[in-house]
Amino acid sequence: MDMDTDAFEALVVDELDQLPDEMVDGLDNVVFVVEDRSDDGEELLGLYDGLAVTERDRYGMGELPDRIIVFREAHLERCATESELRDEVHTTLVHEIAHFYGIDDARLHELGWA
Repeated sequence: MDMDTDAFEALVVDELDQLPDEMVDGLDNVVFVVEDRSDDGEELLGLYDGLAVTERDRYGMGELPDRIIVFREAHLERCATESELRDEVHTTLVHEIAHFYGIDDARLHELGWA
């Protein structure tokens, strides 16, 4: 599948807007970023770069925002249609937001989000 960066970013924003308020209202000091590929060359769909709320001690003012990164090329390589792409981006967003809340990959597997 082929989609330029602007269209992919718009799709990510649209999928983020579709998430339940209960999921996104608690996000504090988090930015969402689209990048083409992960820096280490892994075939990641997304990455949570930050400190989960369950691990924060004296986190507060002046801290750089945590980042949830969605990797465009990895998504496009896995999906044949826009519908598949939307589903995969949705799953990636839920997965990475879960890491913000301290939910690990093992639990996400149990829940069907990994």
